[in-house]
Amino acid sequence: MARPLTKTQLKTLKTMAMPLKPLLIIGKNNVTDAVVKQAFGLLAQKELIKIQVLADTSEVTVKEAAEDLAGQLGATVVSAMGNRAVLFKRSSRKDIEHIKLGA
Repeated sequence: MARPLTKTQLKTLKTMAMPLKPLLIIGKNNVTDAVVKQAFGLLAQKELIKIQVLADTSEVTVKEAAEDLAGQLGATVVSAMGNRAVLFKRSSRKDIEHIKLGA
């Protein structure tokens, strides 16, 4: 299991996530196996992703959805505010540029 991120690392990730557009939309079906599979692929490729929960149709809050996804994927919830959340997971792929967080 990866060690928890420091406050400084979380702040760095939040800053990096600000300009990102949501790559994953969670709607009326909530967190399905297909959503988990898509999130896994996105995290393996990008390490940092923003998700959006459609409040009008989804039965879960953005925090619940983010925590559910993070738990299933071994990711970290960087932030969960409004209808958007940010997830981070270090990728094991060698062919991508990894996010550098320092110590």
